[in-house]
Amino acid sequence: MKLFIYPILLFFLCLTPIISAADELLTSSDLPIVVINTNGQTIADEPKIEAQMGIIYNGQGVRNYLTDPFNGYNGKIGIEVRGGSSQNFPKKQYAVETRDDAGNDIDVSLLDMPAESDWILSAPYTDKTLIRNILVYKLSNDMGHYASRTRFCEVVLNGDYQGVYVLMEKIKRGKNRVSISSIKTDAISGDNLTGGYIIKIDKLKGQDTLGWYSAYSNYGKKIYYQYHYPKQEDIVAEQKAYIQDYINRFETLMKGDAYKDGYPAMLNTESFADFLIINELSRNVDGYRLSTFMFKDKDSKGGKLTMGPVWDFDLGFGNADYFNGSSISGWQADFSYSSDNNQIPFWWKRLRDDPAFQNTIRARWQVLRGDILKSERLNSLIDEMSGIAVEARARNFTRWPILGKYVWPNQFIGKTYDEEIAYLKTWIEQRVLWLDSQWLTCIPGDINGDGKTDLNDAITALRVCIGAEFASFICKNAAVSTDGKISLADVIYILQKVSGLR
Repeated sequence: MKLFIYPILLFFLCLTPIISAADELLTSSDLPIVVINTNGQTIADEPKIEAQMGIIYNGQGVRNYLTDPFNGYNGKIGIEVRGGSSQNFPKKQYAVETRDDAGNDIDVSLLDMPAESDWILSAPYTDKTLIRNILVYKLSNDMGHYASRTRFCEVVLNGDYQGVYVLMEKIKRGKNRVSISSIKTDAISGDNLTGGYIIKIDKLKGQDTLGWYSAYSNYGKKIYYQYHYPKQEDIVAEQKAYIQDYINRFETLMKGDAYKDGYPAMLNTESFADFLIINELSRNVDGYRLSTFMFKDKDSKGGKLTMGPVWDFDLGFGNADYFNGSSISGWQADFSYSSDNNQIPFWWKRLRDDPAFQNTIRARWQVLRGDILKSERLNSLIDEMSGIAVEARARNFTRWPILGKYVWPNQFIGKTYDEEIAYLKTWIEQRVLWLDSQWLTCIPGDINGDGKTDLNDAITALRVCIGAEFASFICKNAAVSTDGKISLADVIYILQKVSGLR
């Protein structure tokens, strides 16, 4: 028994001075508290160092004290600094791997999220609302796609209070994350070779980033597709050849004249439409070209290339002062800065040039604006999310006194947190109205939304009236009646218009 108790007592004794040192700013919280002890080691950007982590979480609505026992997690972790440009901020982000006593990764549930071993401690800094990422992930989930689950917490590192963090799931394959088939090193033929894969488009991280360059370029710069799953150290030659060939065949198709008829067989078109909608709604300056993931399952399980999960939107929603990131009008997908090394894949423009894909987007936007992306609901979500960390954010901005100060690349600099939230709400309200004007506004009689009123509109309107199948997008505000309902009056109006009687 003594042999069992001794290491536990030693662990708590090691953490006692660390906990005490945080008392000046944090003694208790209505958020979970994450305490990390690196035992004097410096956390680097690779490799992970071994450290100890304890989580204090007494349940929803119950206060958490630094002196409470670690009941949310108590054990070893591997930890490293993560991120690209965010590494320049004093408030660091961390990748965390939960480990057993032998140092092997182990699946655990943290803060009621499904058990896994890989986690992110995201550190909102340039995003002074603290909620841009969790807002996007929530919307994507509501739209029917996996996006990382998130939980607010406060972090103490080696006795130093670090502020408000967001514990979130790292993007990886798994039944509770990107739910695609696992692929073993011996899967080198047949259906087993066809999935699953996760591919990433992002900045290169050192010279050891494994992947391949596209055969096509924008402004002389080629897209570099990176292996994400299987991991770079696990993927075998046959699997590399397969996924490269799939992407190459897709890109070759998209370069050809007949691409409009061919790509639906290779792509999960709805996922591409939703990915575009999220990136345009937020006007994400990194959109399409950085922090961009796509995946493919086995052919026997659908096997189409699917966009997502969405990731890294802290510079979205008007929070960037470059690349037109704060403009409420215009398309982020029209990114045309030839000097930047990270370009948007050419096939996004080809997709957007296809009327069928445009109709998919417009139909989807019309549905979303009536529910998930309703303006009132967006404001309600912002109020709900910003209300979670009211007490903790005061400590956060004491630790990091950045309100009222420029932090790269802020377009708006609010003097208070409330001003930051007001700006976010106003910017989104104006952005969705502009998107409405592009995707939902049609001239009278243009029922199919192709920019003109002709016999095709009369046929579509008639099919709607009799309950027959019709195209995916019906422009409701093109109806003659003010209630947006298509009726025989629209058929008559269109025929009169086409015949020159109007």
